[in-house]
Amino acid sequence: MTTVPPPPDILAPEFAADPYPAYRVLRDHYPLHHHAGTDSYLLSRYEDVARAFKDPVFTTDNYGWQLEPVHGGRTLPQMSGAEHAVRRALVAPAFRGRALRERFQPVIERNSRELLDAFRGAEEADLVAQFATRLPINVIVDMLGLDRADHDLFHGWYGAVVGFLANLAQDPEVAAAGLAARDELAAYLRPIIRQRRAAPGDDLLSELCAAEVEGTRMSDRDITAFVSLLLSAGGETTDKAIASTVRNLLAHPAQLAAVRADRSLVPMAFAETLRYSPPVQMIMRQPSADVTVDGGTIPAGATVTCLIGSAHRDERHYAGPDTFDIFRTDLTASTAFSAAAGHVAFALGRHFCVGALLAKAEVETGINQLLDAFGEMHFADGAAPPESGVFARGPETLRVRFTAA
Repeated sequence: MTTVPPPPDILAPEFAADPYPAYRVLRDHYPLHHHAGTDSYLLSRYEDVARAFKDPVFTTDNYGWQLEPVHGGRTLPQMSGAEHAVRRALVAPAFRGRALRERFQPVIERNSRELLDAFRGAEEADLVAQFATRLPINVIVDMLGLDRADHDLFHGWYGAVVGFLANLAQDPEVAAAGLAARDELAAYLRPIIRQRRAAPGDDLLSELCAAEVEGTRMSDRDITAFVSLLLSAGGETTDKAIASTVRNLLAHPAQLAAVRADRSLVPMAFAETLRYSPPVQMIMRQPSADVTVDGGTIPAGATVTCLIGSAHRDERHYAGPDTFDIFRTDLTASTAFSAAAGHVAFALGRHFCVGALLAKAEVETGINQLLDAFGEMHFADGAAPPESGVFARGPETLRVRFTAA
């Protein structure tokens, strides 16, 4: 007689230490499970999570209480319909195509090179503290045309905002720090926005001030909220993606050697990292009507927690899902950073991450420059550092020993 294990608690310490065994229990026995601690319905199988991102019945209405308080205004993820289409059209051009290649790729390359140069000659470095957490924030500050001397200031705001968003346990001090960062960021940006409206430059902030689609322009509050979103969403995913990609490759030396020898494999190493150890482990949705899925019915208006980390380990969708394999055939790099992606790390459908190509450019540039700068690399402590986090997940430190290339 087979004993069915009890449903896991996603707020338990053992889940935070290693969520993947709990994800398997959920997929196998509780594909739809109401979790009392978060008062949300957990979806754990790939097909259900993908549906929640693509089916219009699953809305982002609950982002009003999740995102708006810390960003100080409505942001793109919580919008829908015409409002979403117009606002996305206002901001999307800067994050793709010619604008990304010609205007911002040099910014990415410069910032990556500067960070790596800072520890050239050293035998050891923490690639999280000294590189991964810094690169995306420095790039965003420079893209916006803000003072480079304020990189550290923005890094602090970024940490506080991300802490607010990941605060599933509702720690009041963490919440207060996030709201303080919101107010400080807005106060910093308001006079600069006024200046850019009067005298635009060749930077992203000026572009946001001047952009107009169908007679709609972004207000000062819209812009400050978008910058806050850009810091948190653009920083958190890229920060953890860089660290986790390096960690995964170092843990698989043969695959690291293959990537070093053939740099065309870098995009696949990133794509497989997004599947194997996604930086964002869960995203919330809210159905506008009762929805029946495998395991039961989700009532209209309920919060749905889409477990990306579980979906990506679903053996119903991927072969050998618990194995990191940059040569797998059920995931392709050519579509991994588009709305046709074979994973759900950037969501899917109309709310597919507008910054996916920016993240791709940052991760690929960072990994390539790291491999160019240093020869042999291995874990300083002899073993892969643990990942941590519930909402977002990655290594807190990544101490690496290396020799110059």
